[in-house]
Amino acid sequence: QVQLVESGGGLVQAGGSLRLSCAASGSVFSINAMGWYRQAPGKQREFVARITRGGRTDCATSVKGRFTISRDNAKNTVYLQMNSLKPEDTAVYYCNAAGVDSSRNMNNYWGQGTQVTVSS
Repeated sequence: QVQLVESGGGLVQAGGSLRLSCAASGSVFSINAMGWYRQAPGKQREFVARITRGGRTDCATSVKGRFTISRDNAKNTVYLQMNSLKPEDTAVYYCNAAGVDSSRNMNNYWGQGTQVTVSS
């Protein structure tokens, strides 16, 4: 079993910054693409950013130029640096990873989410 544990959420004023972290642990054989999604109250979960094991990145238009995704393959950890935060960035942020466990089973894993609240 692979677990994803997020940290770094919190309350910040508009224009501020936060850095989210997500570490994969447990019976990890390999972690491929990792990414972040978010879900605001009353809305569907939406894609924020993703990064491949080789470092190729992609992000939503709404966060381009403000959010940066990175990862440390040795630590099976992905980061999301969020700058110039806006109230509309308020949401629960979920970590996602495509991985293979020690039994060689491929799965799509989700973290439990971390709350980000941006006040105006």
